[in-house]
Amino acid sequence: MQLQDNFKNNFSLKGFASILIGFYFFLLAYAYKYLLDGFLIDNHPLGVISPQILEILCIVLAVIFIVFSSFAIFFRAKRKAKKEDYLLWNKQSKSALKKYFLTIIIGFGILLILKNYGYINLLTPIFLCCYATLLFLLKSKDNNKLYVLIGLAILLALYCFMIPSYWYSSFTIMAIAHAAFGLVEKN
Repeated sequence: MQLQDNFKNNFSLKGFASILIGFYFFLLAYAYKYLLDGFLIDNHPLGVISPQILEILCIVLAVIFIVFSSFAIFFRAKRKAKKEDYLLWNKQSKSALKKYFLTIIIGFGILLILKNYGYINLLTPIFLCCYATLLFLLKSKDNNKLYVLIGLAILLALYCFMIPSYWYSSFTIMAIAHAAFGLVEKN
C-alpha cells in the first residue's frame, strides 16, 4: 500500500511529547541545581570536582536534554504517521529538521562562546531565546497555541537577563508549561 504525503510538517509538540519534554526540562533544572549546589557547598561529594569537569557535566546534560527531547518529537511523529498512513519524511518535515538542527548547532555554539568569554549570567537567557526559536520553527500554521510557550520562553529569558539567579525557576516554569501544553493539546 502506498503511503500518502500530507504536505505539512509532521513534527509537533502536542500530547505526550510535550509532557515528556516538560519532564526533561524539570530533570535538567534539578540536575543543574544539584550539581551547582553540590559544587558550592562545603563537605559535599561534588565539592571536590574541578570547575572544568562541572562545565563538561553541564554541557553533557544539555546535550542529553536535546537528544531526548528530539527523540520524543520524532517518535511521536513516527507513531502518528504510521497510525494515519502517511509519509513521515516529506519536503516540509525535512526542511523543519534542517532548521531544527541548524538552530541547535548555532545555539550551542553561541552558548559555548559566551561560556568561554565568562558571560555565565547570559547562558540561561540565550538558551531560552534559542529554545523559543526552536519552538517557532516547530510550530505549524494551524497551531497558534505554541506562541504561548514561545512568549513564555522569551519572557523568562528577559527575567533571567535582569535577575540571573532566576534560572532554576525559569526552567521549572518551562517544565510546567510544557506539561500543561501537552495535556491541553492532546491531538
